[in-house]
Amino acid sequence: MTVSGVRRGRDRRAVVLPGPRGRARAGARRPSVVVVGGGIAGLAAATGLAERGVRVTVLEREPVLGGRLAGWSTRLADGSEATMSRGFHAFFRQYYNLRGLLRRTDPGLRGLRGLPDYPLAHARGLTDSFRRVPRTPPWSALGFVALSPSFGARDLLGMAPREALPLLDVRVPEVYERLDGVSAADFLARVRFPEDARHLAFEVFSRSFFADPAELSAAELVLMFHIYFLGSSEGLLFDVPTEPYPRALWEPLAGYLEKLGARVRTGTGAEVVEPAPEGRKRVLTGDGAIEADAVVFALDAGGLRRLVAASPGLGDARWREGIGRLRTAPPFLVSRLWLREPVAAERPGFLGTSGFGGLDNVSVLERWEGEAARWAARTGGSVVELHAYAVDPAADRTAVAAQLREQLARVYPETAGVASVDERHEWRADCPHFPVGSYADRPAVRTPDPAVMVAGDLVRTGLPVALMERAATSGFLASNALLSGWGLRGQTLWTVPVRGRSAVLRALVRAAGR
Repeated sequence: MTVSGVRRGRDRRAVVLPGPRGRARAGARRPSVVVVGGGIAGLAAATGLAERGVRVTVLEREPVLGGRLAGWSTRLADGSEATMSRGFHAFFRQYYNLRGLLRRTDPGLRGLRGLPDYPLAHARGLTDSFRRVPRTPPWSALGFVALSPSFGARDLLGMAPREALPLLDVRVPEVYERLDGVSAADFLARVRFPEDARHLAFEVFSRSFFADPAELSAAELVLMFHIYFLGSSEGLLFDVPTEPYPRALWEPLAGYLEKLGARVRTGTGAEVVEPAPEGRKRVLTGDGAIEADAVVFALDAGGLRRLVAASPGLGDARWREGIGRLRTAPPFLVSRLWLREPVAAERPGFLGTSGFGGLDNVSVLERWEGEAARWAARTGGSVVELHAYAVDPAADRTAVAAQLREQLARVYPETAGVASVDERHEWRADCPHFPVGSYADRPAVRTPDPAVMVAGDLVRTGLPVALMERAATSGFLASNALLSGWGLRGQTLWTVPVRGRSAVLRALVRAAGR
């Protein structure tokens, strides 16, 4: 089913969120908006606005679009041109609004390819897989227990039923009221989650936030269980782009926006936002000023903190103080190796790992990405990407990269001693952190100023969305809020069910707890 470019997917219980009603396009008096940030959230906001005739300017400080999914050209030691990025991202089937954004330039999503499995390997020899697990709850949970070597029926019976109830009846924002004061690690201990299965929760869910589970809010962990496993029938398998991010995603979307009349300015950041006459805003950049009727901030936590601190006329004291307390997750490393010899053909394209030092996952890019496949076919080698999340900021970065290479040889022994044609090691520390008790400080889409909106994966949306889907959804919500004020039609959105879907599972848990 399609509504305003968004398709529900296979889950018949997915929830439709109608956009504001109004005129299809702006008239002679066209409002203007500056969108600060050219990642997923900013591009979603710009798309929602430009499609209604709003005059949009997108400012992106980096020379390329995409935010944490940006990519840029690099020349390898063998003379090849290649694209480096900030690493692998999974496009899950429950990312309805992100996928709706991508359909603007790729209606059939032919630029995405489904991977056949989502395997998780533990250093103790256990390997879990979601390939044969049913996708619809409660059969997904029961099927996983039946198939998993690390989480069996005895483990299920050994859990604390009353403590586990929040997993089965997630509601937003109530989940934050109940669990934001507890860490993810403490919550799993309280539930008596089996030790051998903890890596599933940590690697699949918690580590997606680039955070130590001992610091991450349990509310975010439980919400992730709901979105991907216990609340949705889309399953845990996912798609990946068939070419590097710029070619597959952002260059086509930038062209789409420009055809709608939007201005997309890369290499240009906002330095200050100040009041202008008649409630408008003036955005100061390094090479001039832009006046607009409204501004959307689609920045990471650090960028948002800096811009708000430099713009004393924005918001009220409480809002500004909350922005000032936003935290950034610890550093992470993306190492990409262009190996002279191939990884064994039977290896999966993506593998989550646990217990292998700092190595969190391995990607063999030629399994799905055209550019990597062409390089591998020409050279006989492989393009391998290694991730390490939540790295100690004081760690020796050279040593961390070397350790990932050593751990790759443990996971895929055929890579031991294989030389690299070239390597790139990308360190970043700009992902939002959701520590225990931090939910109240996170900004909502709307701010105290009706001409200023905030979008991004750090935003409180009041909806069961996370990661890239939270970024896309919040971007559309920001555009909807502005469009509504101008009497213009907004974007219809979808989410996974907004509460636990299985009355059977909830009844079983309550019965077991008596």
